[in-house]
Amino acid sequence: MMARFEFIFWEAVKALTLLVLALLAAKAVRTFLRQRRRSALGPALYGVLVVLAALGARTIGLDIAAEVYNWVGEKDLDRHRWAAALGNALRAVELRPGVASYWDLLARAKFSTGQYASLLRDEPVFRALNPRGLSEDDLMRFAYCRLFLGQYREVIPLADEVIHLNPGYPKAYVIEGLAQAGLRSYEDAERNFLKALQILPTQADAVEGLAHVYFLMGFTDRALAVLDTTVRYSFPPEARKRFQALKALYEQ
Repeated sequence: MMARFEFIFWEAVKALTLLVLALLAAKAVRTFLRQRRRSALGPALYGVLVVLAALGARTIGLDIAAEVYNWVGEKDLDRHRWAAALGNALRAVELRPGVASYWDLLARAKFSTGQYASLLRDEPVFRALNPRGLSEDDLMRFAYCRLFLGQYREVIPLADEVIHLNPGYPKAYVIEGLAQAGLRSYEDAERNFLKALQILPTQADAVEGLAHVYFLMGFTDRALAVLDTTVRYSFPPEARKRFQALKALYEQ
């Protein structure tokens, strides 16, 4: 909300500044023409002023339009109106492609609509707009896109970037473990799932990942033991249902 007030304030300042400069320029032109008695130049000079004022007004108008599309897109995203959010985000980016926050909305909208390959094509833009490095959210979003597309090797360096930024972030270890499991590097995956559970014992994805890695390694008893230990902790009902489904699968 504060960012929106700042935007409105600065756009108002720009509009007021443009108006004042236009008035001063018009006065200067009038003085120039009177002093030099060159009335023939009047239409041309005033025409130049009108063009410059129009260009300035257009710039402010595009800024405001892009911000409005962004605001509406944020509301659409909050209300799970994915297609509408995507459309508004695209319009904001088209109008002002150099604004990182508009690309962020576009990334979240594309991710929500499952446009993973399209989002990955935008990664160079994100890195160009963030020369000091991507945020944890951006890195994780790109990592999940690559995971969902089966690009397991490309997931690992992205997860490592997140771990470097925040060694205590369990989801980074989970996604790296999932990628390693996809590559059949089961021991590496095991280590990452265990690290995630050391940080947060109620990380349901780490529980499922670790149990399934043990199952794939042929250690069914260890897989079941991992699921049995979850009774010590509080998990949401949805996670409990998944644990029970895995146990039923492993006990067959």
